[in-house]
Amino acid sequence: MPDPSHDLVRIDDTGTAHPVTRSASQRMRGAAGTFRLMPAPPHVLFLRYVGDDGQRDEDDGAIVKLSGEIVARGTLCDIVAFAGNAGWKGELVVLEGETSRSIFFEGGNVIAATSTAEGERLGEVLYQMGALTEDQVNECMLEAGKRLGDAAVELGFIARDKLFFYMGKQTEEIVYKTLLVGDGMFYFLDRFDESRVAARHNLSAGMLLMEGVRRMDEMGFFRERIPSDEHVPLRVAGKREPEDELRSVWDAVDGERSVTELARHLGMDLFDVTQALFQLTSKGLVKITPPRPTDPVAICETYNAAMRLVFGAIGAERRRELADTLSRFASGSGVYDALFAGAGPLDDGAVGTLRVCQNLSGLAGLDAVPLLAQWLYEYAAFALFAVGSYLATDAEQRLARQVGELIAPLRQMIPSDDGLPNGPVSILVD
Repeated sequence: MPDPSHDLVRIDDTGTAHPVTRSASQRMRGAAGTFRLMPAPPHVLFLRYVGDDGQRDEDDGAIVKLSGEIVARGTLCDIVAFAGNAGWKGELVVLEGETSRSIFFEGGNVIAATSTAEGERLGEVLYQMGALTEDQVNECMLEAGKRLGDAAVELGFIARDKLFFYMGKQTEEIVYKTLLVGDGMFYFLDRFDESRVAARHNLSAGMLLMEGVRRMDEMGFFRERIPSDEHVPLRVAGKREPEDELRSVWDAVDGERSVTELARHLGMDLFDVTQALFQLTSKGLVKITPPRPTDPVAICETYNAAMRLVFGAIGAERRRELADTLSRFASGSGVYDALFAGAGPLDDGAVGTLRVCQNLSGLAGLDAVPLLAQWLYEYAAFALFAVGSYLATDAEQRLARQVGELIAPLRQMIPSDDGLPNGPVSILVD
C-alpha cells in the first residue's frame, strides 16, 4: 500500500500551509503562482490557478467540469457514461499513484487516449500485438525528436494504415484499464491540447463502456482457470483439435508460450486470447500450467499475479487490514523494506517489477535469483495464510489452490538444503 503520509500538507492556525513530506513540497514548488481558493465543503480545499491578475483567463488552464475521488472499481463507469451521453468535449484525466491516463472525448465519442502505465504505451502495445519486435521498438526509440509511431513508419517497420489500426487498439485498451482503477482521482477538463492527439479515432464511449464492463465481469471467471497472463497453456493428449474459431489459438499452443506470448505470436488482443483459452479449457482440450520464471522480472510477475488474486478475494476495507498485517510482517524480516523501497506494494498487492529488480541488485549479489524467489515466495505464502481469516472455508481452499499453483515454481527455485518455508505457510500451499 502507498505510504498513508504521502503528500500531506498541514495548515496552521494562521492559515499558512506547510508541506509535511518531501513529495508534497516538490509538488507545491512546482505549482508556484497565484491561485484562487474556490468554494468547497469544509473537508476539501480546491485551488485553481488564476495568475497575478486574480482572474480566470484563457491561458490559466482548462476549466474543471467534474472531479472526484475514486474509491472502488467501477466508479469511472458512471463518469465515462455521463461524458459520453452529454456529448462533452474534453479530457478525462485519471491519476492512480504514479500512473496518469487521459481519455479525450469529442461529441460523445473517444477520439484518443494516452497512458504512462507500463504495458500501455504505444511501443509496448505494438510489441505485445506482434506488430513490431523488441529490437524494432528499441530502434524507434532512438529516433530523437520523433514520435515512436512515425519513426516505425519511416524505418519501414509498419505501414501507416496498420499503425493507425493499432493506435485505435491502444486507445481501447487504455479505456478498459482506466475503468478498472479503484483508487485515485479523476478530473474532467473542458478542453485539451490538440498536439497530444497523435491520431483521431471515432470510438463510441457507450460501446467502449459496455465492452469494458463485459471484460471486468468475464475476467473474474477466466481467472478461475487462467490465474495470470504468464501461465502456460498445454494441449491435453489424446484430444481432437477443435473445428471452430478456437482452432487458431489451439494450433499456437505449444506448451512453451505463455498467454502473453500466444497473443503476441497470433497478433491478437490479450483478452480475446484469454477468452479462447478459457473455452478450450472448458472443453478439456487445454490445461493451464504455472509460469516458469527464470529471471528476476519473471519472478516478480509471478509474485504479482499471486498477490492480485489474494487481494482480489476480499473487499476494500479488508484489503487495508491485510496490507497492515503484511507491513508488520515485512518490517520484522529485515529485508522487505529494502526490497520493496519505492516499489509499493500497491493497492492490489503487487509491486513495481523494475524497481524491485533495481533494489535486488544491491541486496543479493550473485545469489539474486534464488534469494528473490525465496523472499517473494515466503511473502506471498504468508499473505495467503493471513487472508484466510477473512474467507469462508470453501473460498479459502479455492484461493489456496490457485495461489499455491502460481507460486509453486518459486519454491522450486529455492535451494534444497532445507531452505523451504515451514509451518502453516507450507501447509496452505502444498
